[in-house]
Amino acid sequence: MDLSALVFSDKSPWPDIEIVTANELYATAMLSNIGACNSEMSAISLYVYNSMITKRYFYDIAECFHRISVVEMHHLNIFGELCIMLGADPRLWSWQKGRMKYWSPACNRYPTNISALVSNSLNGELEAIRKYQLQCQWINDFRIKSILNRIIADELCHVQIFRLILAELNDDPFELPYAYRVCEEDRTKDCDPPKPC
Repeated sequence: MDLSALVFSDKSPWPDIEIVTANELYATAMLSNIGACNSEMSAISLYVYNSMITKRYFYDIAECFHRISVVEMHHLNIFGELCIMLGADPRLWSWQKGRMKYWSPACNRYPTNISALVSNSLNGELEAIRKYQLQCQWINDFRIKSILNRIIADELCHVQIFRLILAELNDDPFELPYAYRVCEEDRTKDCDPPKPC
């Protein structure tokens, strides 16, 4: 695997990390993005673990997990900054069933078979993308939406990497589904790109 050919973070510029106004509901959503089971903290902890256990036999895959975890740390920091601006304390917690619940490593599944491990990570990225897209539908703050869209762009890079790894592990020819193609040169047919939220 040629690591230098992989894109771990989208090349588009980051929007300013700003909000229109403080909002308790938006703060709750951002807390969920840092401290719920489907969160940046879960991704970071899982990818650090995956990197450690794959390093001996799958060095390139371990390096991919490490580099992706660094991008996820950036997302965690951004969501934490948004929490503060929106009026929330950015601990690793989220609002669940009427109370604050702290994040736990028990949120993660820890498969050790290499294909299952990568598939689990891919599924986590897809769940994160769906979560952020749903937030874009109800959050009425264009600044937060632009940040969510920029983070989604990074997550799409990670989806592409995990799909490539799985294809190599399964010795299958790799073709990224159109919905996840983010670069013009990746597209093999004419149609509109996926719509941001």
